[in-house]
Amino acid sequence: MPLHFELVTPARQVRSEDVHMVVVPGAEGEFGVLEGHAPFMSTIRDGAVQIYKTEGAEPETIEVKGGFAEVGDAGLTVLAEHVEA
Repeated sequence: MPLHFELVTPARQVRSEDVHMVVVPGAEGEFGVLEGHAPFMSTIRDGAVQIYKTEGAEPETIEVKGGFAEVGDAGLTVLAEHVEA
């Protein structure tokens, strides 16, 4: 079952899609999120969000600067202060 992932900034929604896994640069270290992950909230540090569309796929990376990540029943939402294209 896929994980619903959203990446948003104060200005716009950057991504909204179903993926296999996302690795987030948390303030305390990187963490991976799969479907069914326990509810969780963390601040994020500047770094790369790695998006794995399918199991075993090469990750797509998106550079983010600051913000928060929240895992809940609806999936993973990353609220980034800034996203590098």
